[in-house]
Amino acid sequence: MSLLRIFYLCIAVVGTIVPVAYFASWVRDNGFSWSGIVDAWCANAASTGLAWELVIAAIALIVWMFAESYVRKDYWVAVLCAFATSFIGLSCGLPLYLFLRTR
Repeated sequence: MSLLRIFYLCIAVVGTIVPVAYFASWVRDNGFSWSGIVDAWCANAASTGLAWELVIAAIALIVWMFAESYVRKDYWVAVLCAFATSFIGLSCGLPLYLFLRTR
C-alpha cells in the first residue's frame, strides 16, 4: 500500500473519531434531539455559515462520487462513501473515497 493510501486511510479514521467524539460529548450533555442539534448549528452566524458550507460541500461530493462511479462502474464505493459522508461527515467520506478510489 502506498504512503498516499495510508495517509488517506489515517485521515478517514481521524475524520471519523474526532467529530463523533464531539457529537457524543454533546449528546451526553444535552440528550439526543434533532431540534437541539439544529439549534446548536444555528447558534450564531459563524456556526450557521459553517454548517451550510459543510452541507453544500457534502452534496457536491456525493454527486461527484456517484457521477465518477457511474463512469468507472464501481457503484458500491460511491454508496459506501455517500453513507459515510451523510452519517459521519465530510471529514470521513472524502478521505475514505480517495482511499478506495486509489486502490
